[in-house]
Amino acid sequence: MTTPQITLYNTLTRTKQAFTPLDANNVRMYVCGPTVYDFAHIGNARPVIVFDVLFRVLRYTYGADHVTYVRNITDVDDKINARALRDFPDLPLNEAIRRVTEKTETQFMSDAAALGALEPTIQPRATDNINEMQTLISSLLSNSHAYQAAGEVLFDVKSMDDYGQLSGRNLEDNLAGARIAVDVHKKNPADFVLWKQSSDHEPGWDSPWGRGRPGWHIECSAMSERYLGQTFDIHGGGLDLIFPHHENEIAQSRCAHGTHAMANVWMHNGFLQVEGQKMSKSLGNFVTINDLLETGAMGGRAWIGDVLRLAMLMTHYREPIDFSVNRLEEAESKLRDWQRAARGADVAECDAPDASVVTELADDLNFHRASVALDFIAKKANREEGNAKHCLAATLRFLGFSLTSLLTSNDGWEEPAHIATAIADRLAALNAKDFAKADSIRNDLSEQGIALMDYKDENGDRQTKWEMKA
Repeated sequence: MTTPQITLYNTLTRTKQAFTPLDANNVRMYVCGPTVYDFAHIGNARPVIVFDVLFRVLRYTYGADHVTYVRNITDVDDKINARALRDFPDLPLNEAIRRVTEKTETQFMSDAAALGALEPTIQPRATDNINEMQTLISSLLSNSHAYQAAGEVLFDVKSMDDYGQLSGRNLEDNLAGARIAVDVHKKNPADFVLWKQSSDHEPGWDSPWGRGRPGWHIECSAMSERYLGQTFDIHGGGLDLIFPHHENEIAQSRCAHGTHAMANVWMHNGFLQVEGQKMSKSLGNFVTINDLLETGAMGGRAWIGDVLRLAMLMTHYREPIDFSVNRLEEAESKLRDWQRAARGADVAECDAPDASVVTELADDLNFHRASVALDFIAKKANREEGNAKHCLAATLRFLGFSLTSLLTSNDGWEEPAHIATAIADRLAALNAKDFAKADSIRNDLSEQGIALMDYKDENGDRQTKWEMKA
């Protein structure tokens, strides 16, 4: 199998460059994950999908066992902490936070699976890494990159000569950024909190600097070091995270370890609008992934995850995207055409995705050109040329798409009887709240290499689709 040369746009250098991992036997990527205070909105879906595609390309190029993908779960948040203290005052803080966030975290995992995303290699929770955060803060204090004031530990931005490289901001123009208040006890307005004091009425953890809680940025520096090392290959996230979050991650990590880089490549996906407007609750266009999968939030109907995935990928990841009903309908039509062309395929006849598609994706995830290549393969499949049908099916699976989600009996496709029976039995068990039986059926199918994904149709009825595991 010939592997392509991957090229990626690096926000840090503002150039597209050939990707060379630090260690080809362990290619390492970190992506900022969700804050599990509420259900993830459709904007949160973009990095999930974008970096899942990159994860797949890296696995194809270097081998699935040689890529480590870390996506964190942020459960250290003042709103989460306050709710945990209010609802579960008698429980230890970590356990109380788990109680508050378990529903939203489970929903996020379900949403990501419905979008066709592979599970990251590691999904650490911030609350499981408080000790690592404190160790990092201690290092910054010991080498004079941090100071204590008014019960807080703050990072001293003037202690870092090249602070601001990622965002391109001059230190004099910087403000402290989101979530950070500009207070008189700071040496510089851009200094940011590493550890903040908790009152007797606020959640907190014991620390060398008193009972308190970590600042926003320190968690990702601590978790990336723990699971990927002091310097790793790729750090990703949304464009909105460049400043202050990623800029401050770099400052913390480099200054704590004395390294020249935290990550060699920084990648950021563009902003998302809904029907031409910025998404906000005040405008009434705030849409969660779950809304789209289960209700008529857009277009008066539910949409399957495959369609959401393709609609998101049709715009290059670095460009802004206007998420609209027209875009969803276009994606649905395109995916249905591909699935029809691949119907009846035997993926065993083609054990790898089409090389031309992977080559286009290797060029900074250029999905537009990859989809043009898919159209060409689909035309060949419709003409029944060679193994095009099987190759199309293998490529769709590689890209995280189902082969059957939009097909009906009118497309000349028939669901295997044993799968249809098992799904019907499981749905009956779920409706009867016999969750043990439902889990047993899911596990049996999983052992056969069949993955199930639940959703609700336009009538609000529970449905299940299936796909062979990648």
